[in-house]
Amino acid sequence: MVKLMVTILLFFLATGAWAQSSDDVSWAKRADTGSQVVTTMQFYFHDTLSGRNPSAVKVAQSSTNSLGGFGNLMMIDDPLTVGPDKNSKLIGHARGMYGQAAQNDLGLIMVLNYGFIDGMYKDSSFSLLSLNPAMQTVREMAIVGGTGLFRLARGYALAQTYWIDPTTGDAIVGYNVTIATYI
Repeated sequence: MVKLMVTILLFFLATGAWAQSSDDVSWAKRADTGSQVVTTMQFYFHDTLSGRNPSAVKVAQSSTNSLGGFGNLMMIDDPLTVGPDKNSKLIGHARGMYGQAAQNDLGLIMVLNYGFIDGMYKDSSFSLLSLNPAMQTVREMAIVGGTGLFRLARGYALAQTYWIDPTTGDAIVGYNVTIATYI
């Protein structure tokens, strides 16, 4: 799918058939190719497990002694921001769950809805369902649907850890997302 999307993007760039739509936000760009809209986004995901107001809480704990706690399950309501600073502009929330799905390495199954509250993307969301091999520098995950401007979405998210506290598990993760939707 990635090769197809790259081919489509290169075709429209080379032929001049690419029509850039007007966006009212700095963190996302939309391009109308004539048969689909390709949206690219960059934002930060703040996963806080510590403190008095965590955005991620453990809802199931396994009794296994595997690396990363195979079977552990977290429910989240993580803020999404324009920059890595937690005080940068809030643009939405990632809500759902992730769990340790691998017995011998750190592999998180991600079942999340990324809902937006900013600009033209307000009240739109995309759904991510994928394995996150968390120890890799850059992780590619599948986008499998969405609502609003992302209805019938398909695409991928590239995640890269910006900062992590190994003691608490708190983390800030940068996301680069490419989504294609039909017109």
